Amino acid sequence: MARRRLAPAGAAAWDRVRLAGRALRRWLQRLVVRLRRLLRQLVVRLRGLLGGGEVARQSLVALALNSTTSLVAGAFLGAIAATLDALPGLLMLVPAAIGLRGNIFSAFGNRLSTTIHTGTFELSARRDGVLAQNVGASLVLTLSMSVLLAVVVKTVAVGLGLANTISFLDLALISTLGGFLASLVVLVAAVALAAGSARYGWDLDNVTAPLVSTLGDVLTLPALWLATFLVDDHVVASVAAVTLIVVSAVVFVGGWRSTMATLRGVVRESTPILFVAMCLSTLSGLAIEHRLETFTALPALLVLLPAFISSAGALGGILSARLASKLHLGMIEPRRLPGADARRDGALVFLLGAPVFLFNAVGAHLVGRLLGQASPGMVAMVVATMAAGALAVGFVVVIAYYGTVAAVGIGVDPDTYGIPVVTSSVDFFGAVTLIWAISALGVV
Repeated sequence: MARRRLAPAGAAAWDRVRLAGRALRRWLQRLVVRLRRLLRQLVVRLRGLLGGGEVARQSLVALALNSTTSLVAGAFLGAIAATLDALPGLLMLVPAAIGLRGNIFSAFGNRLSTTIHTGTFELSARRDGVLAQNVGASLVLTLSMSVLLAVVVKTVAVGLGLANTISFLDLALISTLGGFLASLVVLVAAVALAAGSARYGWDLDNVTAPLVSTLGDVLTLPALWLATFLVDDHVVASVAAVTLIVVSAVVFVGGWRSTMATLRGVVRESTPILFVAMCLSTLSGLAIEHRLETFTALPALLVLLPAFISSAGALGGILSARLASKLHLGMIEPRRLPGADARRDGALVFLLGAPVFLFNAVGAHLVGRLLGQASPGMVAMVVATMAAGALAVGFVVVIAYYGTVAAVGIGVDPDTYGIPVVTSSVDFFGAVTLIWAISALGVV
């Protein structure tokens, strides 16, 4: 009797379950259809925003390469911790020396990009040609600004009471010799990119800043480290440093007074902004040196540092380059508030930044674990990096737009001023925001 009474109730319950299951299945099917429709609409809008996706593909490839090699640079930075301890003040030099390569040669690439867009680029070795004059100006700035960087670093160190820093001559030798060695390779790569852009139709604005930053990161640190070996012999180091200082001064005066208009103009326009950029980047190094114990406690954070700062600078470089080219071509107007086209470029940088900073965080954690270095953990690394990255990119977008517009307003070349303003500012701001995120989120 009990079974006969329960059977109808059990059957009814089973029917209700089946009906509920069917209803849930239909609801999920409708949800999937709506999500697919929404995703298609989003893809269409993003493709429109990103110029059919080609801009995003070029930029993401360059940024991915930039992040990968910057993580290698971060691993190298951790590996030479003993050298940094043995030569106090050297860490202050590192961000500015890396940034100097990017500032000089990203601006170099931007100027060539503009000549390509305007149809005036010519791949020629003629001494008075646009390419040769830009190459000459870049080498003049490399030597002279490297000496000036040593002056800035030593002055800041003494002024802020950083004890027992290495001598000015040692700093000048490391900065100039190491910087010049790295710059030769970066220069060849920048010229090759320009030639490839002219031949294959690449948009140089989308690849120059990330790839030059990549080479600057991965080459400058080893070059500076190699130069430190000369410091062991005091006499040799002093003679070499004085020789490089004299050569740099002679080269700078020749560039400043050159009869070639492009070379002279680039040197004169670049010197003030590169000086400001070096000061800001040196403050970045000072901020890191003061919190060095935070990074050495969890060395995976030291692996993250170059990639984080380089990516933020490269994103700003992309935006500055695109804005400068469009201003030259009359495609956008320098306004107090950005127009629709400029806003789309800013949105592009935000969209590119999300996967790039995620890659940096995951990569730094994995590299740290691979090298047996302590890490705050995958989740903590990602949260801190994404939070700091959002702040850094917001800062970059504002600085890139108004820095480029201000350059046009005062009558200087935005190609020469845009990227140094962005990268030097983000060197300092990026380091500060990363340190803040690490501390605020309790990573250490």
